[in-house]
Amino acid sequence: MKVLITGGAGFIGSTIASCCADNGITPVILDDYSTGLRVFAHRFDHYDGDIEDTELVARVAAEHPDIDAVIHCAAMIVVPESVEHPLAYYDNNVGKSVTLLESLQEAGIDRFILSSTASMYEPESDYMVDEASDVKPLSPYAASKRMVERVLEDTAATGKLTALSLRYFNPIGADPQLRTGLQNPHPTHAMGKMIEAHTAGEPFTVTGTEWPTRDGSGLRDYIHVWDLARAHVSALKLLVESEAGTYDVINLGTGQGTTVFELADAFGEATGTPLEVRTAPPRDGDVVGCASRTEKAKHVLNWEAERSIADGVRDSLAWSQKLAGVLEEEERLKAAERSAE
Repeated sequence: MKVLITGGAGFIGSTIASCCADNGITPVILDDYSTGLRVFAHRFDHYDGDIEDTELVARVAAEHPDIDAVIHCAAMIVVPESVEHPLAYYDNNVGKSVTLLESLQEAGIDRFILSSTASMYEPESDYMVDEASDVKPLSPYAASKRMVERVLEDTAATGKLTALSLRYFNPIGADPQLRTGLQNPHPTHAMGKMIEAHTAGEPFTVTGTEWPTRDGSGLRDYIHVWDLARAHVSALKLLVESEAGTYDVINLGTGQGTTVFELADAFGEATGTPLEVRTAPPRDGDVVGCASRTEKAKHVLNWEAERSIADGVRDSLAWSQKLAGVLEEEERLKAAERSAE
């Protein structure tokens, strides 16, 4: 089996690529390297470019006529940035995805997995959600993902596409073999900020402490990125065997919510050094959060999360110690490309 992974040089896409390769599935990477790393993509057949470049997508398909499906991870993902620049998010996440789908149809590729988000849900009273829970996106980022899901659902209804949307929560950790991990040395999410604070010996800031949760901080379903990758591989195997023209949504989570304060406590326990915490108002677009019920993923994908919060902390820290060397290798690759032009 062969799969095209858009955004396959990013944190999640590159981990999915490794998991595919480990399971006998050949990944092909398409990434514009706006946030992804060449060093992640160069292990596989890879293409430097934008998903809206119709000629490039046609070339990828022509050079790999045996592509069975696409896993679509290419997107802008920073919630506060989406509030400030909504048009950029709708253009990139929705408009370019439509162009990609048109190019794939032209190439005869009709199996598609969307790496989506669970931040679109309206939390229920117990802050748990399942696939039937109400959807109410509160940021342009979440809304853009919901729009792409609707595009997939409507296109599948024509019989010309078979698609899955995987809605997941907050990824932590790294590839346990440390082949890939979070590539941004200045991340915006909680785990990355905790590592930054720990490394610098500075306090970690919890944004938003008046949510109606057990300790006032946001509730999240922190899931190890390797578990996410495993789920995408299971979904891929299901997709290629599915009846043409079907569409479905599956949540990926641990089934257990963790507040940001609780994550900070777990981080301190894992490192042996309590993390100093300060507080601040919520960022634009922040939500109270929720966690996922996991019955559908267990039933449909035969999948469930296996790695703990502590595993995620340990792998995140181990990767952070390796990142500087990875970024140096990235600069060497970029320099080599410039000299070859």
